[in-house]
Amino acid sequence: MASSESPGGRKKLGQLAATAICGNDITSSCLYVSALATMAAAHLSVFSLLIVAAVLFLFRKIYAEVVGALPLNGGAYNALLNTTSKSRASVAACLTLLSYMATAVISAIEAVHYVGSLWDGLPQIAVTIGLLAVFMMLMIVGITESAKVAIGIFITHLITLAVLLIAGLVWFLTHDAHLADNFDLQAPIQRQMIISGKMLDSNARTTVQKNEVISDVEMQLGNGTLPESLEVYFEEKGVEWEGEGVTRVEGDRHRFRIGTGGLEVLVQAESTEAGGGRERGLAVLTESSLMVALFFGFCAAMLGISGFESSANFVEEQQPGVFPKTLRNMWIAVSILNPAMALLTLSVLPVDEVGFHKDHLLSHLGFLTAGGWLKFLISIDAALVLSGAVLTSYVGVTGLVHRMTLDRCLPQFLLKKNKRFGTTHRIVIAFFLLAVSVLLVTGGALEALAGVYTLSFLAVMVLFAVGNILLKVRRQRLPRPERAPWVFVVIGTTAVAAAAVGIAIDQPKYFMVFLYYFIPALAVVMIMLWRVGLLKSVLGIVQYHSRWVLQFFGGISKAIERKIDQINSQQVVFFTRGDMVDNLRRAVEYVRDNEQTKRIKVVTVAEDISTISDKIEHDLKVLDEAYPEIDLEFVKLEGTFSPALIDRLSTEWKIPKNLMFIGSHGEKFKYDQASLGGVRLII
Repeated sequence: MASSESPGGRKKLGQLAATAICGNDITSSCLYVSALATMAAAHLSVFSLLIVAAVLFLFRKIYAEVVGALPLNGGAYNALLNTTSKSRASVAACLTLLSYMATAVISAIEAVHYVGSLWDGLPQIAVTIGLLAVFMMLMIVGITESAKVAIGIFITHLITLAVLLIAGLVWFLTHDAHLADNFDLQAPIQRQMIISGKMLDSNARTTVQKNEVISDVEMQLGNGTLPESLEVYFEEKGVEWEGEGVTRVEGDRHRFRIGTGGLEVLVQAESTEAGGGRERGLAVLTESSLMVALFFGFCAAMLGISGFESSANFVEEQQPGVFPKTLRNMWIAVSILNPAMALLTLSVLPVDEVGFHKDHLLSHLGFLTAGGWLKFLISIDAALVLSGAVLTSYVGVTGLVHRMTLDRCLPQFLLKKNKRFGTTHRIVIAFFLLAVSVLLVTGGALEALAGVYTLSFLAVMVLFAVGNILLKVRRQRLPRPERAPWVFVVIGTTAVAAAAVGIAIDQPKYFMVFLYYFIPALAVVMIMLWRVGLLKSVLGIVQYHSRWVLQFFGGISKAIERKIDQINSQQVVFFTRGDMVDNLRRAVEYVRDNEQTKRIKVVTVAEDISTISDKIEHDLKVLDEAYPEIDLEFVKLEGTFSPALIDRLSTEWKIPKNLMFIGSHGEKFKYDQASLGGVRLII
């Protein structure tokens, strides 16, 4: 029976604790996904969110099969690492890192937005950087997310959302709700393509001063001219201003039409006691067909399942049987909360006003339905649960980068630990700097951050599904408690891939921001994986030129040779159970193609060493001649193959467990993959 303790001696997480840790992440998304889905699909947002829930049901089975067969931390990276090459797994790792980065930024900026709804004039970018810095320091001193704290935040968050829904229901029954008007099937579906409480200039969104009166803007609208910043923006977009002026005035909202494509700009203002006004926001609306709006609403709504993958990243810390329950619980939360919040939004607000409150939509709904006390409660709750998501990102990225560094996918200097606290501070600092750069590049714009995050997150889900397919095809013998039907895998993968493509098409500039970070991260990893070949190329160039500059290049040449020898000196281990020469050949080829080494220990274990066939040794001699670049060492051990044996050999030989490999095992194998401490499946 599996132990109830983690390898480090810590008690493993039960259902509530595990659900709380990943639930804080996934349920925090309802704080902003309702606004994004409604902006994209208008009143169809509810249906978009329900479609997302259906897709997530399919991925419950996909995740359950992979993690059931490979119950190891690492998510998509681990799934691909044990089913295909390390370079392909590294793609998933880079996407996961970018996903963590965007999660930290979007959670931090949204936490600040909600606090900003209570504190007028809060410098949001500066405070967000400060919040990220606080968690950086907490990680450096060694404070990680407590399960008890996570449970407290999770329960508080659910209670707060329940209070909001009850208040919304009471308001719906006692007020003239907007639900019927918003669901007017005769009215065109208007997607809010650009939305802000900010003005737009040529390159970025800049905050409008709170005391800026709109009298000039009103005059400009009346004269049929655009504010200069909008004029520049639309000129860059290739949209002509036709000068039609104000087409409709509805209280404090002004509409005017531009271009020939049915675009509309909506300006919302708020009157002051002095009789002036303040510009509150600008939105560009465009009419869409039902299917187009539904599709792009689905793409935006996929952000609402962010955090679903997080449970797979700490599965080793969960008690046996808990993981599928966390998937079920998260699916239930997404299926109920996100559509309910969208329905509440459509009941309380006109659909074209949603975007003006996108940064703190739920606190605004709380204010409209119950007053300032509920706005305050939601804002504080949002700040707590979103801050928890920031900490989860730090914890997750630290573990993943540490694993990748041990696998020699990233530079080894990242493993250096702080002398005082014993933490990998270089990983934490690097993550903080990258997160701040994402914040500054996007200007903290919710749509930009959501686009970057959703693209990386969806790509990770697609690759996890690919890992499921490879598991079915290449690791058929590997036991697993659940199997996802092929139809689930195909439909789920297609839906998620379509959402990623839709976001890239709908928001090409955000796709470019995504590439700005993904390509360099992937380049670093690929350089690490191919560094021996690159060093040999440099060595060849140096040795060629050393004919003329021998004194200078001679030392460089020797340094490069020493570095190559150092990299190749790392031994790896392959445990074999029999004398199948084809398996041995495949193992050698895997190591040759995926690991920077020339030394393989081929180990076989038997209770009686005399029963080990001499054929294995003979086959290895043949392979040694066939692969002269690989040094094969055959080791016979008397005993029983077990996690204890792996621990002992790893210590004695100074070979990390993640550089020990085995072939797929069957139902009779008495240990699960997690108990082997990270030993990799390669055939």
